[in-house]
Amino acid sequence: MLKILKYSIYDLLRSRWSYVYFIFYLALGFVLLFLNNDMNKAVITLMNIIIVLTPLIGTIFGVMYYYNSKEFTELLLAQPIKRSKIFMGQYLGISLSLTLSLVLGLGIPFLLYGLFRSAAIFDFSLLILVGSFLNFIFVALAYNIALSTENKIKGFGYAILIWLFLAVIYDGLFMISLMTFNEYPLDKFSLVATMFNPIDLSRILILLKLDISALLGYTGAVFKDFFGTTKGAFLSFLVLCLWVILPLLRIKMKLRKKDF
Repeated sequence: MLKILKYSIYDLLRSRWSYVYFIFYLALGFVLLFLNNDMNKAVITLMNIIIVLTPLIGTIFGVMYYYNSKEFTELLLAQPIKRSKIFMGQYLGISLSLTLSLVLGLGIPFLLYGLFRSAAIFDFSLLILVGSFLNFIFVALAYNIALSTENKIKGFGYAILIWLFLAVIYDGLFMISLMTFNEYPLDKFSLVATMFNPIDLSRILILLKLDISALLGYTGAVFKDFFGTTKGAFLSFLVLCLWVILPLLRIKMKLRKKDF
């Protein structure tokens, strides 16, 4: 699996899209710091971008890499190598390369602006950690979609649809539910519903760390009472880990039955 992982990373590093992704975040970091000249404000702006953009890039990259390397993957499958090792190696290669682009692209400008001398280092570290989780989650979801759909157009369509649902539609349905049943106690419902969406969960964790949860009103107070505690933070990261593990388990199950 390590050899496949190395090949996947080298293959992606040769791709122009990896450099475009890296340069985008590098330029974004410098521009935000130049305009704001305040790391805390830059982190808040970055949160709004990373929470939406990182899942989209991870989903598209995952589906695109699977379909583009399909012939090479079939060649590997003809060798005495376990299917799980082939696909886990590819999955880790994509996830790690995207995470590396994210970390270096944003880390370089913030380090040059004196990140280690600023109190914003903890907020920035959480932002990078959450962005890395979203990379691993949505690449895993993308591989599930690609393995389930042979048609490339349908695969890309489903990938965009799942990102659109989790990034936009889910929030709309969530807000409609809160407004419709506002006469009932919805504390536990709000907490559970948030955990069913990794994008929402990531956003809440960052908002609480930035101490601007008051903008969320009563719901923000509920989130702060739960997610703001050590137990709540631990449970939140445990849920993010489950969002990585469960799609990977489904990939393994799919590989056992799939006829290549």
